[in-house]
Amino acid sequence: MRATLRWAHSDLRTHRGEALFLVLATAGIVASLLLATALFGYATNPWQRVFTQARGAHVWLHTDRAADTGGLAALDGVQSVAGPYPTAATTVAVRGTRASVELRGTAERPDVGRPLLTAGHWLDADDPDGVVLETRLARALLAQPGDTLTLPGTPRTLTVLGIADSPERRYRPGEQPGLVWAPPAAVPDPGGQVIGLRLTDPGETDYAVQRAVTVLGAGAIGQVSTWEQARAEAQGDNRLLGQVLGLFGLGALLAAGLAVHGAIGTRIRGHLRDISVLKAIGFTPGQVVRVFLLQHLAYALLGAVAAAATVQALGSRVPGRLGDAVGVWQGLPGHTVALFVVPACAVLFIGATTGLAAWRAGRVPPVPLPRPAGAQGGGLSVAARRALGLRMFRVPVGARGRVRGARGSDGAGAPGAGVSPGVRELEVRVPPALVLGWHRAFARRPRSFATVARLTLPLLLIVVAMSAWTTIDRFHSRPEQIGLPAALTVRADTDAGERGTRALLERDPQVAAAYPGVEVAALVPGQTATIALRGLGSREDPYPYALAEGRRAHGPDEAVAGQGLLDLLEVEVGDWVRMTVGDRPQILHIVGRGIEPENAGRVITTSLDTLQENDPRLRPTLYQLRLAAGADPDEVAGRLADAGHGRLDVHAVANPADGLSPLRAVVLGLIAVLALVGLIELLTAIGGTVRESERDLLALKAIGLSPRQITGITVTATGCTALAAVLLATALGLPLAHWLIDAQGASSGIGAGIAQVPSPALLVLVGAAAVLGAAALAAVPSARAARRRLADTLSAVA
Repeated sequence: MRATLRWAHSDLRTHRGEALFLVLATAGIVASLLLATALFGYATNPWQRVFTQARGAHVWLHTDRAADTGGLAALDGVQSVAGPYPTAATTVAVRGTRASVELRGTAERPDVGRPLLTAGHWLDADDPDGVVLETRLARALLAQPGDTLTLPGTPRTLTVLGIADSPERRYRPGEQPGLVWAPPAAVPDPGGQVIGLRLTDPGETDYAVQRAVTVLGAGAIGQVSTWEQARAEAQGDNRLLGQVLGLFGLGALLAAGLAVHGAIGTRIRGHLRDISVLKAIGFTPGQVVRVFLLQHLAYALLGAVAAAATVQALGSRVPGRLGDAVGVWQGLPGHTVALFVVPACAVLFIGATTGLAAWRAGRVPPVPLPRPAGAQGGGLSVAARRALGLRMFRVPVGARGRVRGARGSDGAGAPGAGVSPGVRELEVRVPPALVLGWHRAFARRPRSFATVARLTLPLLLIVVAMSAWTTIDRFHSRPEQIGLPAALTVRADTDAGERGTRALLERDPQVAAAYPGVEVAALVPGQTATIALRGLGSREDPYPYALAEGRRAHGPDEAVAGQGLLDLLEVEVGDWVRMTVGDRPQILHIVGRGIEPENAGRVITTSLDTLQENDPRLRPTLYQLRLAAGADPDEVAGRLADAGHGRLDVHAVANPADGLSPLRAVVLGLIAVLALVGLIELLTAIGGTVRESERDLLALKAIGLSPRQITGITVTATGCTALAAVLLATALGLPLAHWLIDAQGASSGIGAGIAQVPSPALLVLVGAAAVLGAAALAAVPSARAARRRLADTLSAVA
C-alpha cells in the first residue's frame, strides 16, 4: 500500500494540471446536473403543491348565463363540483397600470379550487367592494392589500383585501385575463358563469369534457381549460432550463468519461516500463488496476463533493430564477436523496470508464516487449519522403518568361520528358515539419481517430450551445421571424368606435401598421378542448405572420394553424377542420403552418373578413400594432394610453425568450465546462504525441532537422488533430443543433423552424481559436522535448 501511494503521489506531481482540470470539469458537470434536478423540481412541485392543497378542479367550463349546469355533478367520473359562479370580463387599474380580469362572484370560500391566501384576508360580507387578487395578477399590478382598484370608464372602485395562489391558468397580459374573487354583489351584470369539475381519474379529462359539452350543449360553452394546460403554463421556461442543463450535463459527463479513458490509455503507453517494474517487484495485475482506478476516482470524488457542497451552500444565493429554483428544491422531500445520488452516479460513471482503461495496465507483462521498428500506421508516403528531400509537388505553369527557381524533371532546367512544349514545371517547396506533422497525426489510424472522436464530442456540444445562444438572440433581434410581427396589443373599451380607434392608433408616427382583429375560443371536433380562433387583418392588408410550411391564407375560408393545433387535432397542412364558436360552426382550410408562440401553438389564424363572413356579429376587439424600426414599445404604449384617455388597454406582446434570460448564463457556464473537458483531452493528446516523438528524436536530428523544425512537427500534429475535430464537430453539430432546437419547438407547440445556427464568421473564429490554442499549448512541451540531451533521449528510447 505504501508503494502504491508513493507511485500515485509521484504521478500526481507529474500531472498536476491534468488532475486540476479533471477535478474542475467534474465539479462543473455535477453542478450542472444538480441545477437541472433543482429546476425540474421547481417547475413541477410548486404548482402540484398548490393544486393539491387547493383541491383544484381538473376542468373549468365557461358558459353563458342560461346554461343549466345542475346535471354535471351526476356525470360519471365527477367527484365534486365548484360553482357555478357568475363572471364578468372587465379591466382594472391601479397607479396607471391596467389589466384585463375576470370578476368571479363567490359568496363563500370554495371547497374545490380553494384559493390559498398569501397576504391579507378572505372576502368580507360587510365590504361589498372588497376583492381578492390572484398572485400573478397582483404582481403585475404591483398591488397589495389595502390598495384601491379603479374600473376605467366607470365610477366604481374595488378594494384589495387579500392575495391568493390558485392552480388555475395564470395571468398573461393580452392573452389570459387575471382572476379576481369578489362578492356576488360586485358582479351586478354577469356576462357568463364558470363551473369547475374535480375528477376521480385525471387521466379521463378529455372524456369528462366531452360528456360535459354534450350535457350543456356546444352553443353554451365559451371556453374550456384543463389542469394539464395550467400545469404546462406553470412549468413553462423552468422545465426548458432543466432540460438544457440536463442534456448538456449528461453530454459533458460522457465527454469527461471518454477524456479520462483516453488520458489513462495514453499514460499507460507512456509508462509501460514503470508498470513492468511494478510487476517485477511484486505488484499483482489487480493492484496495478487499483492504482489508476483509485487515483481517478479520488479526482472525481473531490470534484463531485465540491460541486454538491457549493450548490447546497451557495445555490440559493444565485440571483434570478436559478437561485429561486435551488431554494425551493432544498425544501422538497427528495432533495437530500438527489444531493447524494447525482454526484454518486457521476463518480461511478467516471469510475467505470477509468476501470476499462486501467484494465489494460493490468495486462502489461513484467518484461517489456520490444517495440516494432516501423510505425503501425505504415511508412511515409511518397509525398512525405519527397518532402524530406525538400521537394514536393510539381505544378504545370505557363512558360511565358523565365521562372526563377524552376527546373526540369531532369534537374537541368530544360523541360523533362512527358512535358508539353512551352510548359515548365514549378517546384513547390513544403517545410518537412508540416508533412511529418500531418503523418504523425494520422499515421496510427485507430488511435488517431479515437483521439479526434474524443476531442470532437465537447466541441460538438459547444456548437450546439452556441446555436442555442443565437436562437435566443433571434427571438430578441428578429421577433417577426418567429411569429411576433406585432410589438403591442391594444384592446379598446366597448363604447369606442372601430374607425376612431384605428385612426387614433395609426396617427402615432412610430406605428407602422395597425391590424384589427378578434380572438374567440372555439370547441374542437370531439368537443374535448377549446382553441384560440383568431381573425387578424384583412385580405387587402393581411397580417404578416411567420410562415414555416405551406402558403399564406389569401382566399375565403383559408387559415394558418400552429403546431400545437395540428398535434391536438391530428391534422396536417391541406386538411379542412371544423370548429364551433358558440352555436355557429366555422369550417376552415389549413393552407399553412405558422410559428405560433402563444397558447402553446393551439391557435388557428385567418383574416377578419373570413370570420365576419361566417358570423357577421363579430367586431374587432383588439389591434395588433407593428412599430417602425427602432421604436421603443414602452414609449409608444405610454403615448397611446395617454391619447386614449383611459379607453385603451395597451400591452407589450410577450416574447417567449424573455423568460429564457437565465439560459444565457447557463450556456456560458456549460461552454466553460465543455472547454475544460476538451482541454483535458487536448493535454492528453499533446502528452502522447510528445512521448512518442522521443523515439524519433535521434532520427530526426540525424537527417539534419533543427530543434525548431522538430518542435514544428509536434505542433503541426496537434494542430491537425484539433482541425480535424473542429471540422467534424461543425459538420455534425450544426444539423444536430438544428434538429434539437426544432424538436423542442415542435414539442412546445411553437413549431419547427425557430432554430438559428451561428454565423459562419463566428464558427470560423471559434474554430481558429481552438486550433491556434491547441498549437500554442503544444509548443512549450514539444520545444522542451526537442532540446533534450542526447543521454536522456537514448534512455527514453531504451
